[in-house]
Amino acid sequence: MYTVFLAGGIASGKSTVAHELEHLGALRIDADQLSRDVLEAGSPCLSVIAQEFGSDLLDAGTGELDRGLLAQRAFASARETRRLEELELPYIRDLLRQRVSQAADGGVSCCIVEIPLLDRSESLFDLADEIVCVICPYGQRLRQAVGRGMDASDFERRLAQQPSDEYLKAHADTLIENDSDLEGLLSQVHQWWEAREQADWKKV
Repeated sequence: MYTVFLAGGIASGKSTVAHELEHLGALRIDADQLSRDVLEAGSPCLSVIAQEFGSDLLDAGTGELDRGLLAQRAFASARETRRLEELELPYIRDLLRQRVSQAADGGVSCCIVEIPLLDRSESLFDLADEIVCVICPYGQRLRQAVGRGMDASDFERRLAQQPSDEYLKAHADTLIENDSDLEGLLSQVHQWWEAREQADWKKV
């Protein structure tokens, strides 16, 4: 099975690319969802998080995580954010390996893993056959974000926390440039898919 890490910043078109690849036949795995899955009630990861960030994060009856309270504590500083990521990452890595293995056993040809923050995922790169990054001009991204109802200042805040286009370009095996319209974007996606199919799911 051919495993692809798909990355791109906020409002870059990454989700559009991911859903189109899923439509073409890829299995899509959302790394954000994996990070939620490892924090399910009763999970080993959640136990570790509670030990580090406070047992009051857990509901006394159900054992479920108060995600809002965790966010307040973990995102209070860059140091605390990094500490949370370091605690979660081994569990996310194990779960990703498990999901990828299950997909391969199920006969899937291509697995697309959506990666929200590529720079925080470098220790996972060995799981990928190819890293594909979606790049989009700043102005176009801002218009798309505001058009979806996001405040411009919120867009700027989120953008500042994400890896730069320069970082994505430096680590990408393939760039998809979303600098025209939807038709142009999807055309690049189809060309990428067809080339990998013809190469029997090898990087070209």
